[in-house]
Amino acid sequence: MAGIFKAYDIRGIYGEQLNEDLALKIGRAFVTFLNCKKVVVGYDMRPHSKPIFEAIAKGITMQGADVINLGLCSTPVSYFGNGFLGADASLIITASHNPGEWNGMKLCREQAIPISGATGIMDIEKIVNEESFAPLPDQPGTVSQTSVFDDYAASIRKHARIKRPVKIAADLANSMGILESKVLDGIVEIDPLFDEYDGTFPNHEANPLKHETFAALQEKMRAGSYDFGVAFDGDADRVGFTDEKGEIIPMDIITALIAEDLLATEKGVIFYDLRSSWAVKEIIESNGGTPMMSRVGHAFIKQQMRDNNAIFAGELSGHYYFRDNYFTESSSLAVICVANIVSASDKPLSELVKPIQRYYASGEINSTVDNPKEIIAGLKEEYANGNLFELDGVSVEFESWWFNVRMSNTEPLIRLNVEAKTEAEMIARRDELLAKIRG
Repeated sequence: MAGIFKAYDIRGIYGEQLNEDLALKIGRAFVTFLNCKKVVVGYDMRPHSKPIFEAIAKGITMQGADVINLGLCSTPVSYFGNGFLGADASLIITASHNPGEWNGMKLCREQAIPISGATGIMDIEKIVNEESFAPLPDQPGTVSQTSVFDDYAASIRKHARIKRPVKIAADLANSMGILESKVLDGIVEIDPLFDEYDGTFPNHEANPLKHETFAALQEKMRAGSYDFGVAFDGDADRVGFTDEKGEIIPMDIITALIAEDLLATEKGVIFYDLRSSWAVKEIIESNGGTPMMSRVGHAFIKQQMRDNNAIFAGELSGHYYFRDNYFTESSSLAVICVANIVSASDKPLSELVKPIQRYYASGEINSTVDNPKEIIAGLKEEYANGNLFELDGVSVEFESWWFNVRMSNTEPLIRLNVEAKTEAEMIARRDELLAKIRG
């Protein structure tokens, strides 16, 4: 059990760190902590997700709460179900992009408000460890089954403004992208890859942050004729994109495109994570939106969105958050927004993103170090002549370049992002900073 209660979710290897006995206790602790009465629960396609569901449902109902079983579902559908059904809480059984031997849970309060380590996961862990559950009620809760997929699909599809037929290739990764992509039926033509559920991930890890996982999609794109390609992660709360040539588009550039599409119909606040290109802020402003910078991490972003009634937020990891899905992710809506943009232009996607890719980014570079706090403090002092802020780690902006350094929540790592107006300066500044970080 050690180490499965994380900063944003619960996750561990099935049979070693996570089993049905522990799942039952987590169900009991979840109700004890929230004092909830109506809990929406769904699960992904992993072979052990259904047994874990049965155990969690037993724990929840033992404590007197009712379970609404959504069945097999993507994480965005579970978030929608929480808000749409007026539940007190929700829980989706998934280990996202982790390999097949892993499983876990993502937890929410009412209205799909996430529960993180700081806002409840550690409290739930303590209740589990101490077995300090609330007394069992006289009457256990019930389990009922419902599907909210059609309602979810209807709420997402209303954003479609397709001006001409759009054809995409979609890597569904044998996982929950299979369900999530059904939202797109009748809106875009989909040529799918790996469209049979298999929680052992026989073809590749379902993680679009890793460029090597795009290989099969890129091959398909280059052999056919498509407007763009998409790759879903394991629970379909993230999605990556390629242009019509199969070239991977950085996820912050997609944030800018989606912002452009949404701002065409409504002006408002749009968040972008602080690792994003300067171009994202510039695109939001030029389309009449109000750009606001967020720290990294879905719990922080969702809260900032709620506080500002933001229309949308994009994160460099491929999470795209929408006010219209209870301030949570919807990968199918992200695809629709890109399809709207492509269908309204006579230019291919590669030409549409070219002017947005106006700066040069290092991408996130991780360095293992012994003393991350000391190193970041040293960089803060050394670069204090720039525009310095500490929203998440240390960010410093200069006239022609900027950088951000952050510590990992879980490992002795420093994460570095650098962007500059020229490639030569980006490389020079990147190497300069890495030399200081790595000694």
